[in-house]
Amino acid sequence: MRHAKRINHLGRTASHREAMLSNMATSLIMHKRISTTLAKAKELRKYVESLVTRCKNDTTHSRRMVFSYLKNKYAVSELFREISQKIQNRPGGYTRILKTGFRQGDNAEMCIIEFVDYNETYTANETKKVTKTRRSRKSAPKAEPAAEAPVAEAKAEEPAAEAPAAE
Repeated sequence: MRHAKRINHLGRTASHREAMLSNMATSLIMHKRISTTLAKAKELRKYVESLVTRCKNDTTHSRRMVFSYLKNKYAVSELFREISQKIQNRPGGYTRILKTGFRQGDNAEMCIIEFVDYNETYTANETKKVTKTRRSRKSAPKAEPAAEAPVAEAKAEEPAAEAPAAE
């Protein structure tokens, strides 16, 4: 019986699946974004997020454990050097899956999987949202003309005061 065996085999043997996920994780770490099928992306998310969580603690043991999964020293150094700095305060959810449509040949559902902190489109929108306040804009322009009006009246009174002195 298959009770509680929820791994998606992706139509591959265990060794092929492990090698494929390792290669895809290496590509994701090096390029920060890859395009793949939705089923592979969902499995890759589980695979990568545990590695990224492990890279928060930069020790020799954690580097060796990540290397045993990735088998690429450049990807391991990229993960510990750059990605760990960006995700240090994030409690989880390091990747995002964006659906892009269907593949032409076999109609497989395609998507883009990327690291959350490396997409400038979404991070730029978040910074704009932070700068806005809940105050209405109507109160700010009213305060400025009121401040300018007494100054204009004071200037108008000065020449009138000077004119009788000149006579």
